[in-house]
Amino acid sequence: SYRTGEYHHNSPVLMKSLHKAIKQGNSKEGYDLYQLYMESVRSRPITSLRDLLELDFDREPIELDQVESAESIMARFCTGGMSLGALSREAHETLAIGVNRVGGKSNSGEGGEDPIRFEPLSDVDGDGHSPTFSHLKGLRNGDLATSAIKQVASGRFGVTPEYLMSAKQIEIKMGQGAKPGEGGQLPGKKVDDYIAGLRLSKPGVTLISPPPHHDIYSIEDLAQLIFDLHQINPEAGVSVKLVSEVGIGTVAAGVAKANADVIQISGHDGGTGASPLSSIKHAGSPWELGLAEVHRTLFENNLRDRTLLRVDGGLKTGLDVLIAALMGAEEFGFGTIAMIAEGCIMARICHTNGCPVGITTQNERLRKKFPGTPDNIVTFFQFVAEEIRMLLAKLGYKSLQEVIGRADLLSPRADVSLEKSEMLNLNFITKLPNVKSNRNWLNHGAVNSNRKGLDDELLEEKEIKDAIETPGYTSIERNISNSDRTVGARIAGKIAKKWGNKGFLQRNGSLQLNFKGSAGQSFAAFIIEGMQLRLEGEANDYVGKGMNGGVCSIFPPLNVGFNPSDAVIVGNTCLYGATGGSLFVQGRAGERFAVRNSAAKAVVEGSGDHLCEYMTGGIVVSIGPCGSNIGAGMTGGIAYVLDEIDDGSFHSYVNQEIVKIQRIESESGAEELKKLLKEHVRQTDSIKASCILKSWDDYRPKFWQLVPPAESKLPI
Repeated sequence: SYRTGEYHHNSPVLMKSLHKAIKQGNSKEGYDLYQLYMESVRSRPITSLRDLLELDFDREPIELDQVESAESIMARFCTGGMSLGALSREAHETLAIGVNRVGGKSNSGEGGEDPIRFEPLSDVDGDGHSPTFSHLKGLRNGDLATSAIKQVASGRFGVTPEYLMSAKQIEIKMGQGAKPGEGGQLPGKKVDDYIAGLRLSKPGVTLISPPPHHDIYSIEDLAQLIFDLHQINPEAGVSVKLVSEVGIGTVAAGVAKANADVIQISGHDGGTGASPLSSIKHAGSPWELGLAEVHRTLFENNLRDRTLLRVDGGLKTGLDVLIAALMGAEEFGFGTIAMIAEGCIMARICHTNGCPVGITTQNERLRKKFPGTPDNIVTFFQFVAEEIRMLLAKLGYKSLQEVIGRADLLSPRADVSLEKSEMLNLNFITKLPNVKSNRNWLNHGAVNSNRKGLDDELLEEKEIKDAIETPGYTSIERNISNSDRTVGARIAGKIAKKWGNKGFLQRNGSLQLNFKGSAGQSFAAFIIEGMQLRLEGEANDYVGKGMNGGVCSIFPPLNVGFNPSDAVIVGNTCLYGATGGSLFVQGRAGERFAVRNSAAKAVVEGSGDHLCEYMTGGIVVSIGPCGSNIGAGMTGGIAYVLDEIDDGSFHSYVNQEIVKIQRIESESGAEELKKLLKEHVRQTDSIKASCILKSWDDYRPKFWQLVPPAESKLPI
């Protein structure tokens, strides 16, 4: 039991004392109870590195009214990346509204966000209820339920242009501090119709984001993704979430050089509790180690001014925040403790979908028991901010900004003597670069930006401006080179900002962009309904990354002198995370074609290894040779693969762990395939597709159909 067993950070005593304080609201009685909570944290057994530290004083105390306001401090607060799906709608939306009220930034986690959350509430009655969010209570007109930080994880669930354009900041999730080396996992029992709709997946199917992003295998690839996200939304900063571990400083230096605006160091404490025990026990390292290493490395390499540092992982009090600030952190993330503030009772059954207070469940009966309101979140953050103000007053400083990086104000506690820590030298977290007089590195400036590119030139064209502002038709032609990266994304962002994902085409908007040449990385990334990009030439990696709609067609010039079906014409990892649209490629693709495709339709004339890996929706047709491991982790969508050799070896190229391999058994499946091949011919003048259609009766028996269990009931 907790009374006789190992001490737990979030003990019942601590949790109950915080609940009592929050119930009193931001009042003297409430803060008195919060001080009891503070004392229970401070007097706990030594469980973290910061428990071995205390504050040093180099100034006389000042009056509290000389210290910056609580509102100014709370602007530095964020919530951890907890997804809608891991959390219920009630818990996720309440967190976002509460953090938005105090001027901080909530984090969507991976999994998308409902567009109804993007606009402020205006239909709240006198009792705090809204027809738009009828499941919430304690609301006010003007409340905003959207998350300021939108997360992009390896699964790319729910990452659409509209989602990215609603962000104040976009976070690339490279790992989870509570379980480094493992990705996110949402049990199938939590994937109901609503969650599956947001993630463009199948209800009841477990969703996994593997640790590596399939478009990141080097620091240069990470730099490209940062470029992509800056390109679609130039007003949003890009943060990169790293796990606290040995060597993080070197990685962070590369991330800073890759043009990230924020680096988040995630410690091993915290998490929503949805991880298996094997993932969270004895894994990861404290944020104190990672933060100290990153701050020191960036400072010593003259990179500290390039990026803001944020830290999370078990922060509970204002003292925790202050210690993190003294070690170099500028923003602070709260995860588990924020859930406790809105009513979590630490039942520790998050992964079962049976949370008794409706926080980490999609069960409608249990969700009705959710007790939290945005005021609970506001009250908790106000308490923490007031504690910070009091500590700053004791230190003699007027603002948190003045003490960031001042590790000289930390020293080992003299009243602590533990057998296991007697030989522990804390200099690595207290002897950081001397920044007492040098404070220029805290001036990070505006959001990092990409250089002016082809999209910017196109957006200056009057006909394109007019076609976006008042949806209409326009067509342009341009040459393109491999230095033109992420072409189409900024235009898509402009359209999504004004019209959402679907509104442009619904208003008969149509942009046809015709290019000739060799396109750089991420051609047609994030394009949207109503956009058509045609490329006569070839393209690098990541074609159609995150495309949400529209059409992209790529084909070689006429009379090119070789058979297009034998040539690789697009690079690796095309259609990664696509949420709609169509791609037609007259030629072969590299590896991982259509990885994590959610809804796009595509025709390609051959590919490398890992075709349709982790696909959850859409239709992919390959009419040429493919590499090995086809359909690995494919839980949705349909693939048609032409097997012209027909020597019985095709099955050995398919990963049969999930998908079923069958011939085209129904006329509806055959018609679906023919329709796509006809469109491929129309878009690219494909010789190979024309030949197949002319000899359809001969070619139909040569196609294999890959069908995951979730699609088995389709008439195919």
